[in-house]
Amino acid sequence: MAKALITGITGFAGSHLAEWILNNKKDVEVYGTYRLRSRMDHILHILNDIKTVECELKDSHSVDEMINAVKPDIIFHLAAQSFVPTSWNSPAETLLVNQIGQVNLFEAVLKYGLDCTIQIACSSEEYGHVYPNEVPITEDNPLRPLSPYAVSKVGQDFLGYQYFKSYGLKVIRTRTFNHTGPRRGEAFVTSNFAKQIAEIEKGRKAPILYVGNLQAKRDFTDVRDVVRAYWLAVERGIPGEVYNIASGTTYSIQEMLEKLLRLSPAKIKIQQDQSRMRPSDVEILLGDFDKFHRQTGWKPEIPFEQTLQDLLDYWRNRV
Repeated sequence: MAKALITGITGFAGSHLAEWILNNKKDVEVYGTYRLRSRMDHILHILNDIKTVECELKDSHSVDEMINAVKPDIIFHLAAQSFVPTSWNSPAETLLVNQIGQVNLFEAVLKYGLDCTIQIACSSEEYGHVYPNEVPITEDNPLRPLSPYAVSKVGQDFLGYQYFKSYGLKVIRTRTFNHTGPRRGEAFVTSNFAKQIAEIEKGRKAPILYVGNLQAKRDFTDVRDVVRAYWLAVERGIPGEVYNIASGTTYSIQEMLEKLLRLSPAKIKIQQDQSRMRPSDVEILLGDFDKFHRQTGWKPEIPFEQTLQDLLDYWRNRV
């Protein structure tokens, strides 16, 4: 059986990807990395169907041991410091986890001579400052990162290309635009709003929903569509290439919030919280996924309204 390794399997996208593979690829064994302090909530229901391996990606020895033990045929590299605001507070740690962690992974694959396909989860945040005449954003758009997180992802992206050119590693880079759905961390905007609404509905907090910048426009895709795209990237993508994964539709944070509020019977007041504002913010992210569609046939299938309903129900069951 083929072995698929998911770094960061305990996370948001990692847990959904593991589920997708288990449900759709019966001839693939699923392995995943975790750290001692990782929360296992997202994968408790599938723990008996996967194999987990403790690994600290910042530690090259730990990565070496993990790769030698698993010897994967496919690697989905999803583990990262993935929250943009955290990168402002901990820029060095963000660069260390995201870039050095990936170098350690690549070096271990080279060391053991593995002929595996590696998908790197890069980010639309790499595009950063996008001019009005540059949307929808194609893969050829200039990269103008506006946060330490975005810079770290540019580094991961280019390291993937460099290791492909220098060593022939079969690296496929995916630049995923905003994705959300059940299990999204509460620090992320859609999930944060949904959790606040669920808490208000249950009387756990006053009927005031705190927000940051509502003017930013984002391209949202359901995480379950995104992980299907990750599989198609390794199955049908071309090593060395980079692909946008997006919905091709944009909503302002205000519009997204209004959609969520319509799903709740509660009467809620909106209040801006200055602590939720960033030093600089990307104004618009609208992706063109035509290149990926032509290569793999992928397109998003889950309506945004369904994503928001499932996300809100997820929080209703948890608060």
